Amino acid sequence: MAKVRELTGGDGTHVVIEAVGHMPAYEQAVGVVRPGGVISRVGVPQYEAAPVGFGSLFGPNITLTGGPAPARAYIETLLPAVLDGTVDHGKVFDREVALDEIAAGYRAMDDREALQVLVRP
Repeated sequence: MAKVRELTGGDGTHVVIEAVGHMPAYEQAVGVVRPGGVISRVGVPQYEAAPVGFGSLFGPNITLTGGPAPARAYIETLLPAVLDGTVDHGKVFDREVALDEIAAGYRAMDDREALQVLVRP
């Protein structure tokens, strides 16, 4: 958070995407967004409640928005391109597993050893 504040001259960033994170990710989003900025949560948060009161979001006029990731809307178009190498999945997936390693892939994401796991048949 300190580095983002430093890079933005102390202001913070205009927009933060919190993508299916845990509470520390939400707290980091609040810590780096500037007054009047937007935090957008993509996917289902892995926490029940988060501070949204006057001191954290309401007072500095920060917008909190988001919803479930619309993966099913794009999967038929994008998945074949990822699997055949047309789309460089390195920007999204940082680990690949086989079908029989799916549990290990989920464990790696839960343990924060991987951000997103690609399952190859």
